[in-house]
Amino acid sequence: MAQSLGILVTSDKHLDNVVNLTKAASGKAVDVRVFFTGKSVLLTQEERFKELVGRGKLYVCDVSFRANGLEGKEVPGVGFKEFVTQARNAEMIEECDRYLVM
Repeated sequence: MAQSLGILVTSDKHLDNVVNLTKAASGKAVDVRVFFTGKSVLLTQEERFKELVGRGKLYVCDVSFRANGLEGKEVPGVGFKEFVTQARNAEMIEECDRYLVM
C-alpha cells in the first residue's frame, strides 16, 4: 500500500512551503492530497500555484472560494469536481496516513 499525505491549507501566507512539501512527497511516490480552505483559496491565483499541478490531488473549498470573491476565476489543475465541501476534508483525514495543517 502506498503512503499518503493529506495537507490542509488554511493560510494565504505559505505557498512556498506547500509547494516544496508537495514536490518532496510526490518525488518519493507519496500520494499527496491538498485541501485549500479559508483564506488559502487566494493562493489559487498565485503564479506558483501551477507548480502543484500533477504532483497530487488538489481540492478547493467551494464556500471559501466564493466567500473570498473568486467565483468564476480559473484554478490551474482544479476542475469542477474538485471544488468541494468540508466533507471532503473529513474524508482526507480518514484516508491519509499522515495529515498536516498549514
